[in-house]
Amino acid sequence: MAKRCQSCGMPLSKDPMRGGSEADGALSTMYCSFCYDKGAFLHPDFNVAEMQDFCIAQLTSKGMPKVMAWLLTRDIPKLARWRGQ
Repeated sequence: MAKRCQSCGMPLSKDPMRGGSEADGALSTMYCSFCYDKGAFLHPDFNVAEMQDFCIAQLTSKGMPKVMAWLLTRDIPKLARWRGQ
């Protein structure tokens, strides 16, 4: 199974950068470049529901049907960033 971003759930293999970056410039193996850069989250104030809404909006803006976007984002609460919220 492909590794997924532990913030948004996107397969890291689909990330054009293959992952976000750590503070030291190293490639993040946990988070994608759309969520994480230079060791920090790009949307640090998002809660899990806001992340799901954001991801659905991004996917539908690229032409994906809303139902399919919802299906792809329904497991976001189970990802490492959101556990315990």
